[in-house]
Amino acid sequence: MCGIAPVQAFQIPEPLSSEDFANFDDKKARIGQLLFYDAILSGNKNISCGTCHNPEFGTSDGLSLGIGEGGSGLGSRRNAGSGKSRIRKRIPRNSPGLWNLGAKQIDVLFHDGRLSLSDIYDNGFDSPAEEWLPGKLDNILAAQALFPMTAQFEMAGNPAENQVAGAAHDRIDAVWPILAKRIRLIPEYASMFVDAFDSIDTAADITISEIANAIGAFIGLEWQSYDSPFDAYLAGDETALTAQSKQGLDLFYGKAGCAQCHAGKLLTDHQFHALALPHFGPGRTRRFDPYVRDVGHMGASDRLEDAYRFRTPSLRNVALTAPYGHNGAYPTLQGIVRHHLDPVNAFQRWRKEDANLPPAPWLAVIDFVAFDDAREKQRLLSRLDIQPLALSEQEIINIVSFLHSLTGTRSVNGKFGIPETVPSGLMVDK
Repeated sequence: MCGIAPVQAFQIPEPLSSEDFANFDDKKARIGQLLFYDAILSGNKNISCGTCHNPEFGTSDGLSLGIGEGGSGLGSRRNAGSGKSRIRKRIPRNSPGLWNLGAKQIDVLFHDGRLSLSDIYDNGFDSPAEEWLPGKLDNILAAQALFPMTAQFEMAGNPAENQVAGAAHDRIDAVWPILAKRIRLIPEYASMFVDAFDSIDTAADITISEIANAIGAFIGLEWQSYDSPFDAYLAGDETALTAQSKQGLDLFYGKAGCAQCHAGKLLTDHQFHALALPHFGPGRTRRFDPYVRDVGHMGASDRLEDAYRFRTPSLRNVALTAPYGHNGAYPTLQGIVRHHLDPVNAFQRWRKEDANLPPAPWLAVIDFVAFDDAREKQRLLSRLDIQPLALSEQEIINIVSFLHSLTGTRSVNGKFGIPETVPSGLMVDK
């Protein structure tokens, strides 16, 4: 957010508008709405996309690290489960918000950038699925929708529990026909797909690509948000921001240098930066790396220079998506702003209690093993892309006030909302 010493004032962006978004089909999006909240796409039919990306928690889940397969409850009320079905691992990263992901300029997703538009494979994407990602995906949103379904600790479950998890353990593309068959066998879904997709004449024609395209269309339409006080100000309404928020805006685009990385209409440069955030949880590494740690973009690029760098998040609706950082290290906006201003000292002051981790005593040995590793701490602190910057207490408060002005008004309710029921008949998380 801030901390890179500016050499000049940064340009305030033009207003974000509907023209900045890709076109999404409404009929496909309505199918996607149902699929997004339907646990039919999880291995054990007990968790949906909406479990970890819920509107009640700003399209996230309110936790530092998510609780996927085996957990129970929703958002900050979710627990790690019990008995044989309890979670075996925390989700390595904070569940990201889904605001404005349908914008045309977005060509990379996930905290480490492991999914991007690319010609490296015939499917049009560079992703962990490599050449086994299905073809005929409409956009990057459709592609990203597939990965939680195949992830053991997110939605798939453990290999011995169900057919989906067993197939994913073999090879990722073995999952696609299993999930597609589940949807084909539900008459209401079959009828909707035939009506919405020109390429589908009967239920037998439904593939994982159409399922992903429907979910992508829903995400792209549901969470378009550009009606915040900041947007009104950009459109010419000088009264849209409070005096305090206006002072925060001046700092954001001036002295504090926040806009050096949080630039443009979406308030992100779409690049990767090392911020020395406190590290905990199982993390993500390169495939052959035996360490419990999180190496950031290096895990996707396999380039040493990308170590500990993470993608700059968009700040639109940021006040709704606590906790903050790729692992949810900071529970408040003020905390993450302070970290940007003095990263090394903030790292040293950070307390384990700041992490919102639902109790899981059987994982205690892993939760903070990276944080307690002196050598790993030294490696992380040696890669830092921001410099300390002194701001007064009032200036910090003003910046936080500006960040709150980025919250949408009517748009935060979504276009479709949460359905009361889904065609599978499974319970909808609310």
